[in-house]
Amino acid sequence: MKKITFSLLAAFITTAALAQGETPEPLTIEDFTTSVAGPFGIGAMSPNPVDGNSFFRLVSGNKIVSYSYKNPNSETTLYSSAEIDGLTSVKWNGFEVSNSGSRILLWTGSKPIYRHSFTADYYVADMVSGDTKKLSQEGGEEIATMSPDGTHIAYVKDNNVYIKSLVYEEDGQGLNDAGTVQVTKDGKPNYIINAVPDWVYQEEFGLLNTFCWSPDGNTLAFVRFDESQVPMSSMTLYEGACNPDTTRALYPSRFDFKYPVAGEKNSIVTVWCYNVKTGALSQMNIPKTDEDYIPHIAFSGRNDALMVTTLNRTQNLMHIYRVNPADGSAVDIYSESSKSWIDSELANSVNYTDKTFVIPSERDGWARLYLYSLDGKLLRCLNTGNEAVTAYYGNDAARRLHYYQRTAGPLNRVVCSVDEKGRETILGKHEGTTSARFNTDFSYYIEVYSNATTPTQYRVCKADGKRVRDLQLNTETAERFKDRIPMREFFTFTSDGYELNGYIIKPANFDPTKRYPCIMSQYSGPGSQQVLNKWKADWETWFAMQGYVICCVDGRGTGGRGKEFESLVYLNLGKYEVIDQIAAARYMGMQPYVDAKRIGIWGWSYGGYMTLMSMSQRNSCYASGVSIAPVTSWRFYDTIYAERFMRTPQENPEGYKNGSALELVDNQKGDLLIIFGGADDNVHIINSMQYIALQHARGSQFEMMMFPNMNHSINGCGIRPALYQRVLNFFDRTLKK
Repeated sequence: MKKITFSLLAAFITTAALAQGETPEPLTIEDFTTSVAGPFGIGAMSPNPVDGNSFFRLVSGNKIVSYSYKNPNSETTLYSSAEIDGLTSVKWNGFEVSNSGSRILLWTGSKPIYRHSFTADYYVADMVSGDTKKLSQEGGEEIATMSPDGTHIAYVKDNNVYIKSLVYEEDGQGLNDAGTVQVTKDGKPNYIINAVPDWVYQEEFGLLNTFCWSPDGNTLAFVRFDESQVPMSSMTLYEGACNPDTTRALYPSRFDFKYPVAGEKNSIVTVWCYNVKTGALSQMNIPKTDEDYIPHIAFSGRNDALMVTTLNRTQNLMHIYRVNPADGSAVDIYSESSKSWIDSELANSVNYTDKTFVIPSERDGWARLYLYSLDGKLLRCLNTGNEAVTAYYGNDAARRLHYYQRTAGPLNRVVCSVDEKGRETILGKHEGTTSARFNTDFSYYIEVYSNATTPTQYRVCKADGKRVRDLQLNTETAERFKDRIPMREFFTFTSDGYELNGYIIKPANFDPTKRYPCIMSQYSGPGSQQVLNKWKADWETWFAMQGYVICCVDGRGTGGRGKEFESLVYLNLGKYEVIDQIAAARYMGMQPYVDAKRIGIWGWSYGGYMTLMSMSQRNSCYASGVSIAPVTSWRFYDTIYAERFMRTPQENPEGYKNGSALELVDNQKGDLLIIFGGADDNVHIINSMQYIALQHARGSQFEMMMFPNMNHSINGCGIRPALYQRVLNFFDRTLKK
């Protein structure tokens, strides 16, 4: 296998060769399944919290550099550990600069817990004294979070909350000799977790940290998770070859964790506040049941206003409470209900100030922004029209402007501002996908843009959308792929009375008189979107270059088309999506350049589920399919995701039965390849194993590939090219025969 390196040098050499008329190196599968050929990003960046004129980036892993938004020649090293004794070889994984700019929190040695969470060794750099000190001697903390004034850091160790005073010697607070106080003492693995979300909150609400400091830094709020009643799940781990663990060389080990499947018990969550000055720890009186979720907490601009969002287990009723940490009292200032479900991403996207809050809501059919007073009075709807807000960036109070991203038709994304009279302005390009990273005072933003034919570009723009300078245009990537790869062609067709969006990638050197095998690529999960006008050169492009027509269609339930379209799949996952995928395959089979007898289907996760479901219908038209990390029954999947769309199995037994691939095994037709990771903490191995067992029981012949110790992403140690090559080999055998 070709050696994979992540370097700009290869791209520069290729570009130089093209400029000189030389023949470039042949493209390989690595160019489409790794980051070797770009497009390249600008890395993690953080706006300067002190002023709006610059931003910070971690460079070479050991220094933080300040860049001017306006001046391309202005670069200043804010911090470097290269010359600090004991830290010369340290590579930082990330950093956070205090609001005053006087301290920097850095971390290194990150060790994954689940897919997104990790422990790390944290350090604090004092920009005044020049000292860099370790947060604790032992290291291995979680979610270390600095107070707004930069004087304290909260963190979690062994499921308990600690606070480290960075000015202990000066302030004389009643902390222990190390300047650290242990806030909670009830933390226990698989029983009580303080501040760190449990597995299902991490995966489905996207929460990794529930710490929340008051503006004055005197109150620390957090969520406590009692998962003692949540059923246990386990995974078997082996020595492995990717980062091998020799302690498992002769005897595998077991990793146990709490995982609530649909219909089972969740963690009981409560909100707690700690007073730094008095040392008092108290529970807040949130009106909720043990079944309710708390997907979001945040302080407004006021010390006496902790904002707590609750969501019922069915996820169709949401409340926001204004809580006073001093006495724990809560006032209900906002409520919303839905006939299907409330999007948890919207619930987590509320933006607060000391007087108002902005909340995105789909209550009128499209995700729009609503401005409320902190007392819960609706002031106005910020935007109108049948387009969906997909991100809210914030409010420039001085100019009285709100900034956000929205759809511009389902395929495009634009960045907009809206003034107090409701006048909207689109910033930048209208066609393609644009997002923004604003600075602290909303005077500048970094524009991130691409379309189907343009690799991702990064520019500095003024708040009115005018270009200031280019950061990264990925011209090397554009030149490397120019006239060498097939591009996406967008189309629409009708399924069951609904017009659906799709794209096609035709083979390189396409001959319209030939009939090609076709691979249907899809994900299909509720609210997702694969058909977007943005740059994408991945395995699909490579497969097309090997002689396949690739087609992708977003069926009913997918995003960008309003709440009504998404909610069509409610309580019936796997029904209408399957109808639409089979209709899409039949549509492709009618194209003069597609061989209707050689159509395959592919998908990962929800897409893997859809592959099995689509191949198991009586009217299936697929010759073969590849299902990676599939859910095979929603009974096996977690509470938050499965119940959001299906309610509980007790409430919707028919929906769970009809939406299970296990119930349809006897109908499965065509050649099948199942791939999964042996340490998938998300879609557990039981999904594939039970499906395989039923296939064996019916005497079926199929193919299987398992990756030991690999999680849901099946990534690391350069394994992806081998995975995609295995898939390509399978389709070559089953669709080109």
